[in-house]
Amino acid sequence: MLQTSPAFSGFSTPDTAVARAFYEGKLGLKVVDEGMGGLISLRLVNGTRVLIYPKRDHVPATYTILNFPVGDIDAAVDELAAAGVEMLKYDGLHQDEKGIMRGRAAGYGPDQAWFTDPGGNILSVLAGDPPPEA
Repeated sequence: MLQTSPAFSGFSTPDTAVARAFYEGKLGLKVVDEGMGGLISLRLVNGTRVLIYPKRDHVPATYTILNFPVGDIDAAVDELAAAGVEMLKYDGLHQDEKGIMRGRAAGYGPDQAWFTDPGGNILSVLAGDPPPEA
């Protein structure tokens, strides 16, 4: 039954209007009003849909909720910074002045940088091509 379901993911935010302004204005993503009490969704490549819903008692996720694979992580971080997005710095991670963890050079994963949306949810850009469609 679930093998053919077009599953989607979702997360909460305290204010979908503020979230929409961030995802459209700062990240340049397509955002659609779902017309159901403030629900909006991100429409990503390959038809991926991510639902964003308002939650009065919203608590930001303490993990990365959305990862964006990019071909050039330095250019992506520069573009985000130019849009006013600040990269997170984590104690114990070897991040450069841009906030990029150079994992590939150290042999423990892709180069990656993290930032938050207005609701405090953690997002990332990481070096590499998106995974192939299943």
